[in-house]
Order: sequence, then structure tokens, then C-alpha cells
Amino acid sequence: MTSLFISPAFAQTDPQVGVWKLNIAKSKYSPGPAPKSGTTKIEAVGAGAKVSVDQVAADGTTRHWEFTANYDGKDVPITGNNPDADTVARTRINANTVQTVSKKAGKVTATQQSVVSADGKTRKGHDQGCQCDRAASEQRRRVRQAVSGIVDQLANIDPVRRPHSHPFRDL
Repeated sequence: MTSLFISPAFAQTDPQVGVWKLNIAKSKYSPGPAPKSGTTKIEAVGAGAKVSVDQVAADGTTRHWEFTANYDGKDVPITGNNPDADTVARTRINANTVQTVSKKAGKVTATQQSVVSADGKTRKGHDQGCQCDRAASEQRRRVRQAVSGIVDQLANIDPVRRPHSHPFRDL
């Protein structure tokens, strides 16, 4: 993600504060597809932050959601149309890193760490164990299971028996 703006007044107290625009070319999504665009606005509020997200999904669907959370690890509600979570909990890991745990109906759907570079110009997010797209996840599991079954079947097939020959014996 690339920073469009970061307020110098807040940069010393919370480097996450600012408006961050998703850089699709430098982002990796697995499973895909990647969104067409995304902007995250983070504002300092009390002992935490107000986070507003605007996104255009790969299929053109627009999404907007927001929440206000302290860095205390407690669940807070999300308002708007986030398809993957209805609550989040945020924890500050260090001066430049925040961990966000997203949940849907009480079940963790993703854990993300957002790290702001030392120069304050870049904010990178890394999802761990995202279970956001359950249908795609289930499809991948079935493909792995099918491939595993085929590999097991191939392992039980006897190779074609050929008479033993030595590559240098016939020279």
C-alpha cells in the first residue's frame, strides 16, 4: 500500500494514521482475485483509531465499512458492508505494527498485521489464515484431496518392466 497523506502531527504518536491507497501492482492476493481499488483512512481517536475502508471488489462491487477501536484486543462492531467480518479487535505490536483480528458471527475470519515503514511512506498488510472466501477455500481443499487420491493411485501402479541394461555395456 502507498501513502497518499500522513499528518506530521500524528506521525510521531501513531504512524498508522493517514490515508492509505492500495497499490495493486505491489500487492499479492492468495486466493485472488485482488480488488480493483482500495483506500483506508485511519484517524487518531482517544486511545485508538477510527478506520474507514472504501473498496471496489474485483467484480465491481463497492464496499464501505468503518469501526473505531482502541488497541486493547477487545472486539468492536463494524458498520457498513464488510462481507468478511462484523467485528474487529486491534492490538499494537510495536510502534509501527498493529494486529487486527476480524470475526464473523464470533469466528475468526482473518488476522492481519499492518506495518508502517520507518520513513512513514509505506504501510504493508499481511493476512494470516484468512478464511474470508469459504467457498474458494472448500474448492481448493477438494482439489487437493482429489489430486492426493490420484497420486496415491499412481503410486500403486507397477512400472513397465524392462530388462536391466547398463548404459555403457553395449559400447
